[in-house]
Amino acid sequence: MSIPFVRLDDPQYGVAVQVSPLVRRVVADNPSKFTYHGTGTYIVGTRTDVVVIDPGPVSPSHQEALTVALRGHTVRAILVTHCHSDHSPLAAWLRETTGAPTVAHGPHRIDPDWVDDDEPDEPDTSDVSAAGEPGEVKVEEAVDLAFTPDERVADGDIAAEGPGWTLRAVHTPGHTSNHMAYALEQEHSLFTGDHIMGWSTTVITPPDGDMRAYFASLRKVRDRADDVLWPTHGAPVTRTVPFVDAFIQHRLDREAGVLAAVRAGTDMVPDMVRRLYVDVDEKLHKAAGRSVLAHLVKLTDDGLVTHDGPHHGVKVAYRPA
Repeated sequence: MSIPFVRLDDPQYGVAVQVSPLVRRVVADNPSKFTYHGTGTYIVGTRTDVVVIDPGPVSPSHQEALTVALRGHTVRAILVTHCHSDHSPLAAWLRETTGAPTVAHGPHRIDPDWVDDDEPDEPDTSDVSAAGEPGEVKVEEAVDLAFTPDERVADGDIAAEGPGWTLRAVHTPGHTSNHMAYALEQEHSLFTGDHIMGWSTTVITPPDGDMRAYFASLRKVRDRADDVLWPTHGAPVTRTVPFVDAFIQHRLDREAGVLAAVRAGTDMVPDMVRRLYVDVDEKLHKAAGRSVLAHLVKLTDDGLVTHDGPHHGVKVAYRPA
């Protein structure tokens, strides 16, 4: 089952575009292989009281666009899906400017016990001249370790509410452990951050990225059967159930491929990537290796795979259990 990716053909940088009766979107001019056309900051509300979801990166042009879009409004809360550098850093400025609290599941988690001799490089932000193509595997973003929310919300909590709108927290770990989606109850829609995107699959990078959690979160979103999914990058998804089913099947197929490769004697992650990603540009193979590693961690926990040494890593040999 192939994933029916959707495009955002006209990002309309720097202006607030009404995308539904209760939602406007302002796209930051930060296109790259990490962000597609850029970070889509959402403003929810129709009268004076609004909430902002994923303020985005530190960017003077995006800051000015949000200043204009929010003029005459009271910002009740600043919701953050997770702490990657294209989502949360501008929250500090917006909080200082508006006095609104920041709301999220929590800060980015650091695992001091994780050992991996091939951690992903910091993203090369010098090459942001063009967005990636739909379906391109997304390389991991840098982490905003400075972000800690004023208010922490758990799954099912009301994250923010105002006249005619309610946003409820939907915990969707996997891409990161603190990843939180937000459900707009009045429109039966879900702001999915990077958990589900219309233009690309998402890299799951251990240790904070967790493939088992990602599978569970995908099924959780599928079972919600929202009318619309609003990702932070790219176009909305409107045929939500078949779209998420395709994401789940893609991950199941990839896991089966990883297990088959190990059973066939391919024991190193780079060799598995070359075997499984033959139609993918080699410049994306390192990112693909992170998701292969995430599958191997899950397969090890399932008792199907074992590995040399005490720790997981892309330079560790894996074998059938």
